[in-house]
This record gives sequence, structure tokens and C-alpha cells, in this order.
Amino acid sequence: MTMFCYQCEQTAKGSGCTAHGVCGKDPETAALQDLLIHVAEDVSRCARKTRQNGSKTRDADVFVVEALFSTVTNVDFDPERLAGLIRKGENVRKAMGTSCAGVIEPAADLNEMIRQGESVTIQKRIDAIGPDVTGLQELITYGLKGMAAYADHARVLGKEDDAVYAFIHEAMDFLANNPSDVDALTTMALKVGEVNLAVMGLLDAANTDAYGHPEPTQARVTSIKGKCIVVSGHDLKDLKMLLEQTEGKGVNVYTHGEMLPCLAYPELKKHKHLVGNYGGAWQDQQKEFDAFPGAVLMTTNCIQKPKESYKARIFTTGLVAWPGVAHIAAQADGTKDFTPVIEAALAAPGFSEDAEDKTIPIGFARNTVMSVADKVIDAVKGGAIKHFFLIGGCDGAKPGRNYYTELAQQIPQDCVILTLACGKYRFNKLDFGDIGGIPRLLDCGQCNDAYSAIQIAVALAGAFECGVNDLPLSLVLSWYEQKAVCILLTLLHLGIQNMRLGPTLPAFVTPPVLQVLVDKFGIKPTTTPDEDLNVILG
Repeated sequence: MTMFCYQCEQTAKGSGCTAHGVCGKDPETAALQDLLIHVAEDVSRCARKTRQNGSKTRDADVFVVEALFSTVTNVDFDPERLAGLIRKGENVRKAMGTSCAGVIEPAADLNEMIRQGESVTIQKRIDAIGPDVTGLQELITYGLKGMAAYADHARVLGKEDDAVYAFIHEAMDFLANNPSDVDALTTMALKVGEVNLAVMGLLDAANTDAYGHPEPTQARVTSIKGKCIVVSGHDLKDLKMLLEQTEGKGVNVYTHGEMLPCLAYPELKKHKHLVGNYGGAWQDQQKEFDAFPGAVLMTTNCIQKPKESYKARIFTTGLVAWPGVAHIAAQADGTKDFTPVIEAALAAPGFSEDAEDKTIPIGFARNTVMSVADKVIDAVKGGAIKHFFLIGGCDGAKPGRNYYTELAQQIPQDCVILTLACGKYRFNKLDFGDIGGIPRLLDCGQCNDAYSAIQIAVALAGAFECGVNDLPLSLVLSWYEQKAVCILLTLLHLGIQNMRLGPTLPAFVTPPVLQVLVDKFGIKPTTTPDEDLNVILG
């Protein structure tokens, strides 16, 4: 079998994975994911008709979001689970009426379903309509995948907006018609960015309503003696349920990767056995989980192929899945029983002694930064702060990402660095000092917390009575998967100019499309830290 996938930054040769995904996705899984997106488009087409007739589409709303999220890089690698989602989508479509016949009716047999997926690959569209149009279609698709991830996180915490579901169906229906008009495609891509801003606002409200606003916190990044569980991914609710179920059982809980910001939420950090963060970004997990002497819980995307050495003590939950890895499913009321995870932790040796106590500062989301905005503004007006840099986004294993470490280290002492997402692991354990008591490195949280960084920029612009593009602020972004694509579309919707993007540009953004982004938004690839700093500060 062959495949074609170029939705992430590490795609083979910078052009597309055709034999086997660099992420670990095999051709069979790739075909099922392509078919799942195709089925989701059919469901959205039917949902739009059903909505126009005044009927509700709750099952379709949830299905399409879950389908999109399941195909985000490093989420679901399990063919059986993907096939189950495809069958679920077909049932949802049929329940909306026979007038909504699908273009492809998924086969009952898994192998035949895989062959159906091979008939709707990206490569077939590239051959039919060319790389430029296909790339713009995929830009929209990947933006919707990122939006779906944020919408799903908000939904599990009870925050939803019917207008968001309506737009997702509209955009998926638009794609189902195989549009080729470049202007229409560009307009829809920016609309994805606009709606995603509202979705990120929903998620921000969901997290802060449930767990309070993040507080400035010194997070421990070394281990403590005792039995242990490490939680990776992004899902705060899963962590909260695990903390409640491990209370008093002699098991310490650690965050990993994008879960680091959880240590700053009042309702999470009040659990004393949430002791700190273990390891770094997602791409180091095979080495780090292998060395971790306890159980591992993966809550959302970012899973890699587990080594046999820890496959029996890693668990997945939510939409993340890997063949042969035990999965903790949600019950009807949304609760989960993490007993197997706890038992695996108690059976493992745990850490034999305390490591040296080391901490790093976290918890500088919008509420915290805005509470000291007057000091920040005074520091800018007084000349103590000359410039702000937002260095954020996804980390990855591909060479070239040392650029972000070197850039952060070379930024002058009179500048402040805002950061978020796992890209910060390139430099977040370095000591940057402070400017008049204001930390030079302000960790705003997960990629899911991009809303915080945007609100901080908007607030500063308001305080200085200027536009965001007039601020002494430069955005240097790293991308890996589709949530970063969606955030980029949001920033473009907001009209943010002169962003730098790296370590390489998306393969689905062809030279003609890139030229449009350069002409309209001044977006540019990263070069070297020296060159970029000279231009930014020059």
C-alpha cells in the first residue's frame, strides 16, 4: 500500500509521507483517516440540510468534532477504533434521513474499508486539481482539525456554542463540494481563524471556570521518592479525575509535556500529591516513559509508538489510541475509572529517592499578566522594557529547532519573552532573570491557552491606544501539527503582520499560496537567530 500525508511539520523530505508516516502512522491507518474525513464531510452536508429543516443535529455535531480531532497528528493510530468511528458516522448520517445519501457508503469489512479510503486520498485530488488548490483545501481541513480539538476539550467541560457546530458543518460541506476558487478558499480559511478565536475563548472559560485562573507558581521539575503516575497530553478534566481517585493512595502524580501548566491551576494544585513535572516535550516520550518507574496516562494527542518496555504500563483515554494499549473509556456520565492505571503504578517500583529540588516559573496566563499590566506599561514607557517576543508553538524532533533556544538566549536583557505550548521546552528551564520584578520569561500555558497570549496583546494595544501591529511585539512561531495551523489562521484573521514561522514551512502551502501570505500578511520563514533579531530590533 501507499499513502499520502503532509499535514505535519515532520513530513518526509518536507513534501509528504508516502510509504509510512514519520509519526508512526501506517498506510492502513492513513487510508482509514482519509475515509473518516470523507464520511465527516457527508455527515456535515446532511447536518446542514437537517438544520435548515429546523431539526437538531446533536449526534452529528459531536461526531464531526470527534472525527476531525481523531485525525490530528499523533492521536488515533488504532484501525479498529477508526473503523468504529466511520461506522458511527454512517449511522449518524442515515439517522438524519434517506435524502442525505453519502457519496461513499463505508463497507462492513475492515480491509474493504481501507480500500475505500485509498480512493479518497489527498494525492488523488492533487493529481486532479493541482497542488495549489488542494493545499488551500487542506489548509482549511487542518484548521478545522485544530478547532475541533479545542471544541472537544471545551465540550467535555460543559462549554459549547451551537454557532460553532453550525460553522464546522458549513465548512465541511464547502470542502465536500471540492471547491477550486482560490479567493473563496482563502476567505473560508480566514473564517476558520475567526471562529477558532471564539472556540479558544470557550475553552479558556471552560478551564478557568472549572479550575480557577492559573497563578504564578514554582513548578518542581525533579522527582520525589514514591510510587508514581505521569499524565501527558492536554486534558485537565482527566487529570482532575485521576487526582481525586489517587487521593490518599500513596501515589504521586506528575505532569508531562503540555500538561505542565496544570500545576498552576488552583483547583488542581491543591492536590498535594500533584508533585511536579516530569520530562520535557512529547517527542522525547519514548526515552522518558521508558525511564519512568510508574504508570503513564495519555489523555489526548502526542502519543508515539510505545516501546515494549513500557507498553504494559501506558494507558490511553479520550480519543487517543494505539493498537494493543489499554484504553480507559468514559462512562455514560462522562466519568472514568482509572483503577487499572493506579494498580499499574502501585505494581511498579516508583522513584527510590528524592532528586535535587529544582523548580521553574509557570502560570503567567492572561489573568496574571493583566493584573500587573500597569507595571508592564510603566516599564515600557520608562524604557526598561524595549520589546516583547512571543516565542511559542509546537516542539518536534526534526533538526533545526535549536533555533528557538538560541533565539531566546540571544534576546537582549531589556526584552520580555512570552511563551506557550511545548515549544517552550527548548528554553523554559533556563534562567532569564527579571526586569524590575517582572520575569523576563512569562509562560502563558498550553497551546490550548493561545487565547491568553492573544488577549494579553490586545490588552497592551488598548493600553497604548494603538493596534497590535504597532506594539513592540514580534511573533516567532514553531509549528508541528494542526492546532498550530488553526492558531495561525486566527492570527491571520486578526490581521497580525510580520510573523516568523518555522522551523520549516508547511508542505501544503505551495509557493504561489505562500506568496499571497507574504504579500498580504508579511509572513516569513525563520532564518537564523542573528539575522531575525537584527531585522526585528534593527
